[in-house]
Amino acid sequence: MLVLILGLVLFLGIHSVLIVMPGIRSNVIARSGVGAWMWPYVFVSIVGMVLIVVGYGLARANPVVLYYPPVEWRYVALVLMLPVFPLLIATYVPGRLRAAVRHPMLIATILWGVSHLLAGGAFADIALFGGFAAWALLDLISISRRATKPRANAASPKSLRNDGVAIIGGLALYAAFIGGLHYWLFGVAPV
Repeated sequence: MLVLILGLVLFLGIHSVLIVMPGIRSNVIARSGVGAWMWPYVFVSIVGMVLIVVGYGLARANPVVLYYPPVEWRYVALVLMLPVFPLLIATYVPGRLRAAVRHPMLIATILWGVSHLLAGGAFADIALFGGFAAWALLDLISISRRATKPRANAASPKSLRNDGVAIIGGLALYAAFIGGLHYWLFGVAPV
């Protein structure tokens, strides 16, 4: 469990720097260049993610179960997961969907975390999925508070093509995960 917690502290910690110190990124880049910010950020993120994956695997071997969710909650989790993949793709494919949601990655992370909390009640589940959901919510609040001007929608295309890519691609990924990819990757069948 300690490995998982250490990974979460590193990964979510480095991703929380702008929440607690909003100007630090621009100050470091202005003083020392982009590499001075990006290389430590990437290194700590990778180390944290590796520790999360290894730590979660170790914690699943000897789970500490805090609650047993009702079977019905799994179906609620499946419904909550439905928009997650389209939102993730919309993060990287600019379109009207991304402009409307504004922070699709954070919304997807919150939905992903909450849905997995509904499906699993082990301490490792609460630490991992609850930690990510709480972090995404705090980051969303932080971004809203520090926004000084509205984002321009100039990057949004006039056609719906990118939105179609996000929605169709996301739903195809969702179907793949439901159809066996989740089990193949993580050893847990969602249905």
